[in-house]
Amino acid sequence: MAMEQITEGVSSIALTDGDSSSVKKNNRIQVSNTKKPLFFYVNLAKRYMQQYNEVELSALGMAIATVVTIAEILKNNGFAAEKKITTSTVGIKDESRGRPVQKAKIEILLGKSEKFDELMAAAAAEQAAAAAAAEQADAGATEEQES
Repeated sequence: MAMEQITEGVSSIALTDGDSSSVKKNNRIQVSNTKKPLFFYVNLAKRYMQQYNEVELSALGMAIATVVTIAEILKNNGFAAEKKITTSTVGIKDESRGRPVQKAKIEILLGKSEKFDELMAAAAAEQAAAAAAAEQADAGATEEQES
């Protein structure tokens, strides 16, 4: 009985990132323009949209241009529809200067487009065909080496 209450309590806990008003979202991608290549984020956003039907792209400062580019790639290729864009400034403590610095922040909420599932199925079929062709090419090269 006590274990069930603990389990219920744990499952109802809202995770926060310091600010009690913001609940941690599983479908948020915090983009950096130095850590990963652009198409890593594009593909991750597609995966999140498959899983959650929408994705929130978030960035600070210089990474804002990267987030806008990712959103535009997804929209222009028919994968996503723009739902909401939020801009704000946040105070971040700068270690080198020892004082808070204001940084621009953007959050772009994208939802699946009507053609999303169709486009993802076509892309998966294309990848499977390319893999099969590569396998055949490898098998042909191996046969030539053996003879």
